[in-house]
Amino acid sequence: MPYIPHTSNDLAQMLRTIGVDSIEDLFDEIPKDLRSKLQNIPLGQSEMAVQQQLFAKSLQDGTPLCFAGGGAYEHYIPAALWEIATRGEFYSAYTPYQAEASQGTLQVIYEYQSMIASLTAMDVSNASLYDGASGLAEAVLMAVRANRKAKSKRILIPESVSPVYRQVVETIVKNQGITLELLPYDQRTGTIQVNQLDKQLNKPDDAFAALIIPQPNYFGSLEEVHQLTDWAHRHKALVIAQVNPISLALLEAPGNWGEHGADIAVGEAQALGIPLSSGGPYIGFLACKQKLVRQLPGRLVGRTVDLEGKTGFTLTLQAREQHIRRSKATSNICTNQGLMATAVTLYLAFLGRDGLQKVATTCALNTQTLMHLLEQNSDLSFPFGDRVFHEFIVQLPVPIDKVLSYLAQEDIVGGIDVSPHKHSTEQKNWLLICVTETKTEQELHFFADTLRSICQQINNEESS
Repeated sequence: MPYIPHTSNDLAQMLRTIGVDSIEDLFDEIPKDLRSKLQNIPLGQSEMAVQQQLFAKSLQDGTPLCFAGGGAYEHYIPAALWEIATRGEFYSAYTPYQAEASQGTLQVIYEYQSMIASLTAMDVSNASLYDGASGLAEAVLMAVRANRKAKSKRILIPESVSPVYRQVVETIVKNQGITLELLPYDQRTGTIQVNQLDKQLNKPDDAFAALIIPQPNYFGSLEEVHQLTDWAHRHKALVIAQVNPISLALLEAPGNWGEHGADIAVGEAQALGIPLSSGGPYIGFLACKQKLVRQLPGRLVGRTVDLEGKTGFTLTLQAREQHIRRSKATSNICTNQGLMATAVTLYLAFLGRDGLQKVATTCALNTQTLMHLLEQNSDLSFPFGDRVFHEFIVQLPVPIDKVLSYLAQEDIVGGIDVSPHKHSTEQKNWLLICVTETKTEQELHFFADTLRSICQQINNEESS
């Protein structure tokens, strides 16, 4: 609520009830040097004047120019989106156990599922998962259950999958006897090389349950998805496509990869209308082909007609143990990220097919523009070339920690240092830079010039 009237007696009673002497004591965990107080506000100050002072104080936090990505992205969010999503009907909606009383919520979920299924070229989508990382873990569990031909618990996962995703997947699946086998990426392209995949198998008929294909991968590079998909299917394995939903407005949808398409598509939908919000809440999407629908965790909503021929919506294809007998459930994820799914639905509805394509195209064009500007600095290099979507790796000639620190002083979040997660000595001073449609040409020039100047400054400091 934007306004809650409390008298001094109300405040005193609440403090006594919780056993606290003062309101300041509620914030004792925050270091004093980080606390900020509004000074000299008269008791009779108008609401407008107080809001102006609060707004001025909030500006002290700043809004840095952000070039960081790695799985969470800064995109423009239409102003109308959260005005609608935070209406009471959506904001407080919860799991629709009583379908007949939850038709509005069910319809939103149904529309969300339809849009995700269309975007990924899959037959069915759930609604939904906590985030892309746990969604990938659910996709792995799903693939092991569903692939009865291979009868294997081996999963091939490339090193070019986000290191955070790999850690989450390992944590969730390791106690179920599932083995994650890392596939090395090619040092020239940053992608999986199809002609090297057979070396991963101990013998030609070696079984594995699924191959995970990131598109684009953690380095921003584009994988040869058609060849990889067909290779996995020839070895009787399922294909899990881990994709960026914005990129699907330009790139081939997973359901169309190779001769038969990927079997499962999973990813993080934060880019579709969810603010960064210091790390969450986010929303993972998971879609699959019809043959795997019984193994799909999360909410599924179907559309039907009632006895009077009127359109109705209901939960479907979900056993009761999803709710009360967790040990027998397909997954312990049995609720939907209702508010986040609503926001994604609104975002896709507002933009439509053409709008989403414009966003993706602008991201790609801005990325190529920045790479061209950085190319003019002979000390910078691109280890994996420019076959990317809206992220890329640049190799710096000076220590990356110093570069990021100096950029921060210029109010720039310069990117992500990938070296803490490196599996190769080649990953020295590699900076992962992300560019979205939010960046203007002036900002791209400013970042390129600032990065070039900082590298020269650090180089001079180390030479002297």
